[in-house]
Amino acid sequence: MNEPAASSPPGAARSQPLMSIGEVLGQLRVEFPDTTISKLRFLEAEGLVEPQRTAAGYRKYSWDDVARLRFVLTAQRDQYLPLRVIRDQLAEWDASDEGPGRQRPTLVAVGPGGEVPGRMSEEPAESTDVRLGRADLVARSGIDESTLGELERLGVLVSDPPGWYDADALIIASAVAGLAAYGLEPRHLRAYRTAADREVGLFAQLVAPLARQSDPAARARAAETARELVALSQQLHAALVRVGLRSTLGR
Repeated sequence: MNEPAASSPPGAARSQPLMSIGEVLGQLRVEFPDTTISKLRFLEAEGLVEPQRTAAGYRKYSWDDVARLRFVLTAQRDQYLPLRVIRDQLAEWDASDEGPGRQRPTLVAVGPGGEVPGRMSEEPAESTDVRLGRADLVARSGIDESTLGELERLGVLVSDPPGWYDADALIIASAVAGLAAYGLEPRHLRAYRTAADREVGLFAQLVAPLARQSDPAARARAAETARELVALSQQLHAALVRVGLRSTLGR
């Protein structure tokens, strides 16, 4: 089953047969392979999509619902936007004169400098999908062996036994290499590890009750909550540093 073009008129979209949640999953996984049924149910529970229901209670999705889900998943994957921001953008679209299937609001950065909140250019959808050996990490990040050893000694970077590194380790090492170009040494970065550990302890209290539940939807909500907390934390940190540097920059 091929999806009609996004420019199809509203009537054309409504004339298409409705799809089950499994069929929708098949459509979305082509572009978003990590999508699960639990994820789709979670997005419905958050009010981002409202599929029809049969008399027996089964979900039935239209092409407009699929386009809406694609909008949400793209915003999360490409711009790391929190659900509340995505929800606001969808609400603006719903309140506009544009019909389903037409041009949706542009996913724009909401940071004061035009940056995307929480976005990191090399961050993958799932960190554990990447496994790098020690030599690969050194080669790809730009740090040397002695720096890697120092980062591990300080607890700034941790490998997964037996010595494999994931995508987050690559991001950390690459950031360290960039900071080193300005004269910052690994010993200067221990404070980042300490601050991160404090945030982990705080955020864990918020997501642990959901993560411990056996309900897949609750666990999906825990993952989404953690994602949003990380994005908000990055926004806060960046803003505080900008404010702190204003006097130095004479602004």
